[in-house]
Amino acid sequence: MAHHEHDHTPPPVKKSGCTSCEHCHEDSSLPQGTLVAAAGAFTGVGLLVDWLFPHLELFGTIAFAAATVAGGLLVFPAAWGALKVRRLDINVLMAVAVVGAWLIGEGAEAASVVFLFSLSELLESWASGRARQAVDSLLKLSPPTAIVRNSDGSEQEIPVGEVAVDREILIRSGSRIPLDGQVVSGNSAVNQAPITGESVPVEKKSGDPVYAGTVNAEGSLVVRVTKPASESTLARIIQLVGEAEENKPPTQRFIDRFARIYTPAVFAIAILVALVPPLLFGEPWLFWIYRSLVLLVISCPCALVIATPVSIVSGLTALARRGVLVKGGVHLEEVGKLRALAVDKTGTITQGKPQVVGIMPLGGLSEEEVLRTAAAINTHSEHPLALAIVEAARSKGISFEPAGDYVSVTGQGARATVEGHPYFIGNHRMAHETGICTPEVEAVLATVEAKGQSLAILGHLPHEGCAGRILGIVAIADTLRPEVVEALRLIHAAGIEKVVMLSGDNQRTASAIAKLAGIDEAIGDLMPDQKVGHVRELVSRYAHVGMIGDGVNDAPALAVAGVGFAMGAIGSDTAIETADIALMKDDLTRVAETVLVGRRTLRIIRFNVAFALGIKAVVLVLAFMGVAGLWLAILADTGATLLVILNSLRLLGRVNSE
Repeated sequence: MAHHEHDHTPPPVKKSGCTSCEHCHEDSSLPQGTLVAAAGAFTGVGLLVDWLFPHLELFGTIAFAAATVAGGLLVFPAAWGALKVRRLDINVLMAVAVVGAWLIGEGAEAASVVFLFSLSELLESWASGRARQAVDSLLKLSPPTAIVRNSDGSEQEIPVGEVAVDREILIRSGSRIPLDGQVVSGNSAVNQAPITGESVPVEKKSGDPVYAGTVNAEGSLVVRVTKPASESTLARIIQLVGEAEENKPPTQRFIDRFARIYTPAVFAIAILVALVPPLLFGEPWLFWIYRSLVLLVISCPCALVIATPVSIVSGLTALARRGVLVKGGVHLEEVGKLRALAVDKTGTITQGKPQVVGIMPLGGLSEEEVLRTAAAINTHSEHPLALAIVEAARSKGISFEPAGDYVSVTGQGARATVEGHPYFIGNHRMAHETGICTPEVEAVLATVEAKGQSLAILGHLPHEGCAGRILGIVAIADTLRPEVVEALRLIHAAGIEKVVMLSGDNQRTASAIAKLAGIDEAIGDLMPDQKVGHVRELVSRYAHVGMIGDGVNDAPALAVAGVGFAMGAIGSDTAIETADIALMKDDLTRVAETVLVGRRTLRIIRFNVAFALGIKAVVLVLAFMGVAGLWLAILADTGATLLVILNSLRLLGRVNSE
């Protein structure tokens, strides 16, 4: 019942390889891969029979006919769909060429054409169905039930879909928040990374908002529900992913764009060849109709059709060897056109794990003594900032004994006894409440905060005549991934004009990180739907825009971008499913390589198309001069196909800078 409230699953996504949306290849009763394999197998059998056993011509013809039927189940419905909407596309040309080849007795050519074309369509359509998988993984973030507090003080666990707005729910320590709401009572740190992408937990107190799908790290909260389950921020993310996948226009393949001109032109010429000589010059009808069919068969672009898929497969293979998984040829073509790039911060530009980046002793202690005392207190805590301090002490080989009398102060820090003396470690607020924060300390704190870093203040508590004092400040930040600066340099060198960082963290932190990384612009304090808006704005300015992210909160923006990159090894399932490209090694330098391979792929495809067309033009001229017959046309087309394949295989080589 709870899941029903969250059911924003979009309609099934059309396959990117389809050229006739009304008649997708999956309309056939057999799977597309099975039909392509059957067409290839029967074509191979027919060719073997023709070459090795020419006296068994009937068996070869049967094999070619079977191949034509198998591949035709994928081609002819799409051609019929195009004709119904009065469009002459590559499917129509293929269908007519296949029929024409059989009419003039060239079954082998018909079978080869239909197999090559159906294979190209299969290679272009293997990335479908991601939207539903992405939404399914998002649904797992939201608990199915919530603990509701009744007016008599009793508690009741009910499905989230039945929780009304303004009801109060109890969020226990370590549990996931089931609904959007506002804190009524309690203090706690909440991990909002799944929704906002913030790198460290956010302290929550009365009046602060909380979001469904986030995790209550410590302390209990009583929350007043402000939105029903169907309208929560998480539900909105699910809806955005679905809408983006449903509405994002598919990247049109180069061969499809070319077919808009090529196919009608071929048909027009073929009709003129069939009609003009008999009508104007009294030539025999059968001869010129036959010549018209020969023209259609010669024009059938085997090399043209294979130019795209072989180049795409070579590019995909080259990237896979480098740990980059591209989910289809259209995405490789699109990445070759990228002009701008949006990037997430936490887990993408930064490591996604707070680390100690500075220690400032203020009370006569050394850095080692400050870190030892801070670690002794924090060894009792599971807070990410506390864990960062303990890890820093251990990595430096600093030994310490756990502090005694540990008391956690929710929303502030902790107090404890170290070697018989009372200490505290906490945030700016805790330092103020102890009454020992001086102007000198405030100046240091301002410097740390201006860098967008989190801080932990270590102090000696006032007691028994001791006034207390601040002993040191530990600066903590989510540090840059080691390869980021070089990766950004390579990305710019690859021709990306603009790189913008979109982050859920505050603007100050986002700007500081962007400056260190070499990012052109940083925008902070963003919710997932706001990231989508900024990506759409980039698309309006640059047309071809990519997005790199790793979290659930990045999924809608990844879906909206022309190309979505997910950090594969650390990325959330939702981000990986929604993205078009997964960086399986979490190495951002691979982004520049991917762009370069995409651009090189586009160049090779365009050269292959031009080369194939050139061969066609020469053969057509020779055919009309009576020099070339159909056998020469087929031989030329086969040769062109082989050369196109060899040229495409160059993509498997080393990626060089542009």
